[in-house]
Amino acid sequence: MILHEFIDYETLRVIWWLLLGVVLIAFAATGGFDLGVGTLLPFVARTDTERRVAINTIGATWEGNQVWLILGGGAIFAAWPPLYAVSFSGFYLAMFAILFALILRPVGFKYRSKRDSARWRSGWDWALFVGGFVPSLIFGVAVGNVLQGVPFRFADDMRIFYEGSFFALLNPYALLCGLLSVAMLTMHGAAWLVVKASGPVAERARSYGSIAALAAILLFALGGLFLWTGVSGYRITSDISPIGPSNPLLKTVVIENGAWLANYSVHSWMIVAPILGFAGAALASIAMRARREVITLVFSKIAILGIISTVGLSMFPFILPSSLDPRSSLTVWDASSSHQTLFIMLVVSAIFLPIIVAYTAWVYKVLWGKVDEKSVTDKNGHAY
Repeated sequence: MILHEFIDYETLRVIWWLLLGVVLIAFAATGGFDLGVGTLLPFVARTDTERRVAINTIGATWEGNQVWLILGGGAIFAAWPPLYAVSFSGFYLAMFAILFALILRPVGFKYRSKRDSARWRSGWDWALFVGGFVPSLIFGVAVGNVLQGVPFRFADDMRIFYEGSFFALLNPYALLCGLLSVAMLTMHGAAWLVVKASGPVAERARSYGSIAALAAILLFALGGLFLWTGVSGYRITSDISPIGPSNPLLKTVVIENGAWLANYSVHSWMIVAPILGFAGAALASIAMRARREVITLVFSKIAILGIISTVGLSMFPFILPSSLDPRSSLTVWDASSSHQTLFIMLVVSAIFLPIIVAYTAWVYKVLWGKVDEKSVTDKNGHAY
């Protein structure tokens, strides 16, 4: 027996679908609070020292958190090549906007305190706000468009044609999902500030964070309501082999109302995902007001797990549906790399993912503790 045949193709495809979800959730749970802190910066900090406190709560770890974003892009490239080709070309301008906003963050960290000028520092603080708010919004907008279907198609020779535009992405439902993403990550950023900051910054974070959590609950409910009543889903109407070739044109797909909710009637256990989303956000809001710290962050992470998992489970087995030609829609069963490639990547991931998790946990342990005004004004320190 060839080594990679110890795990069948169908199982490998599901494993890599799960791993992609894990990586995306890990990025939202770590890099997400970096984005949330940036979004909250103009609201929770009113003096230069307070802004430095907020910035330095994420200053020591934000670069490490970016690893999950890079892993996500790498996983899509290696495990789901058609998904990479369509999304990274079709969403080119949106991704450029995200990258531009993310580039503002390290530049803002490094340069804001280089000059003793209130106008100079204020400008970089607003750049940090953009670096948090814009990616948070566009990530959600992208998910909203994926749920509605993306205007692409495959020709018979598998050439990709994308017929959308950047401004077409900014449709009402996608913007609703974008606002949900902003609310969710703002809640998470506030939860992080409650744990890591002290004084007025932490107090204001409790107030804004509890409001953001309630907004996330409302927007999550509205998103689900529109999926049920107004946003059409996708359903495979032909036979499709879980171990078949990676050619999406070999199936037929229809668009129908309520299709994204069909999985919950077939697999009732999936209802756990939206329950975690609602419960996590509600408990995070309560914990913030009750002045609980670490448990607030835990509940916030549970909300993120529930909300993102709800999207993945609702769409399964679809990964990227096509509104232009439904049969071109990419699914778990027809958009992956080869059997051997998935197996080799799984072995590599089994070696390196635990190392990344262990190293990340060690870094957070070493750097644990609150950031206060004394630590950021210490001339002998290394604070931003």
